[in-house]
Amino acid sequence: MAKGFKDKLGEGGFGTVFKGNLRSGPCVAIKMLASSKGNGQDFISEVATIGRIHHLNVVQLIGFCAEGSKRALVYDFMPNGSLDKYIFSKEGSLNISYNQIFDISIGVARGISYLHHGCEMKILHFDIKPHNILLDENFTPKVSDFGLAKLYPVQNSIITMTAARGTIGYMAPELFYKNLGGVSYKADVYSFGMLLMEMA
Repeated sequence: MAKGFKDKLGEGGFGTVFKGNLRSGPCVAIKMLASSKGNGQDFISEVATIGRIHHLNVVQLIGFCAEGSKRALVYDFMPNGSLDKYIFSKEGSLNISYNQIFDISIGVARGISYLHHGCEMKILHFDIKPHNILLDENFTPKVSDFGLAKLYPVQNSIITMTAARGTIGYMAPELFYKNLGGVSYKADVYSFGMLLMEMA
C-alpha cells in the first residue's frame, strides 16, 4: 500500500505520514497507521471522529483505506507543516509574527470549541499539542490527529476513562490523579493552555 511513497512528512506514535497526490491532482497527506494493538481501534476511532467533522480549524479527512492489516487515512495536505517547527525552531527562517501567533491561537481555540460544542456528539481530543496543530498555506491552524479522541453524548458533563490519554506535559492533572475530579472537556482546555504558554 505504501510502496510508492518517498516524501516522508513525519512520524509519530500512531504511524508515518507521507505526501502524495490524488489522481485528480491535489496534494494530500497520507497517514499510514502502525500495527494496531486494539484490533484497529485507533483507525476506527480516527475515522469515526474526523469523518463527522467539518470546520475551518479542524483537518479534513478526504478518505481512508484498509488492505489486510494495513490502514491509511488521507487528509488535506498542509504545506506549512506543524506548529511545533515554528515555536521550537532555532533557525531564524521559521519565525512567525506576533499577529500570526495570535491568529493561530484564536483558530485553535475555535477548533477545540467546535469539537466540544459544535458537533452532535462532544469530541474530546486528548492530545492538543504543537505537533498536532497543522498550518495550511495561509497559516490557518487545523487541529489534527484524532487517534486518542473520545466521543460522548452532549448531555454528559463527565466521561469515564480506563487509562490516561495524551502526551506528558500537556495532560490535565485529573487524567493522572482520579481524586482531583472527573474527566471532561476541560482536559483539552488544560492542554490548550499549555500550548499557549509554549507559544508565548
